[in-house]
Amino acid sequence: MRNISDIIEDYLKATIRNSGDDPLEIKRSEIAKKFQCVPSQINYVIQTRFTLEKGYQVESKRGGGGYIRIMKVSPHDHLDLFDQMIKIVGENIDQHTAENIIIRLFDEQAITKREANLMISVMDRTLYNANINHRDEVRANILIAMLQTLKYKELT
Repeated sequence: MRNISDIIEDYLKATIRNSGDDPLEIKRSEIAKKFQCVPSQINYVIQTRFTLEKGYQVESKRGGGGYIRIMKVSPHDHLDLFDQMIKIVGENIDQHTAENIIIRLFDEQAITKREANLMISVMDRTLYNANINHRDEVRANILIAMLQTLKYKELT
């Protein structure tokens, strides 16, 4: 059975698709009322499922006339996408964020399913016998090396 977060995410993604190129503007309280949940549930869904590494940009304005604006961002080509993901990785990255980046690359058809599976397999925290800071740095270095390699097509 699906949980409320999955249902809210699916609803918001469908609404974004239907809006074309226009950003989606919502009121937290209206969505919460629609799904009979607390507004913080809407915050949770937006903060965890509509991140830059997943291909979304979120703006919010608090207060009486407040809103949340969600936009699907699309790079011009896969090269731009790889460069954008490399910037997101930075000097260290946790396993969850790394996996989100890889999933986005697959969703954008920049990598194959096999490449995604290989990349995800080496992001697993159990492979790094180190403290958290060092582990996240090593993971970032490995992910960046893979992304740099994938930026260029094979020459035959």
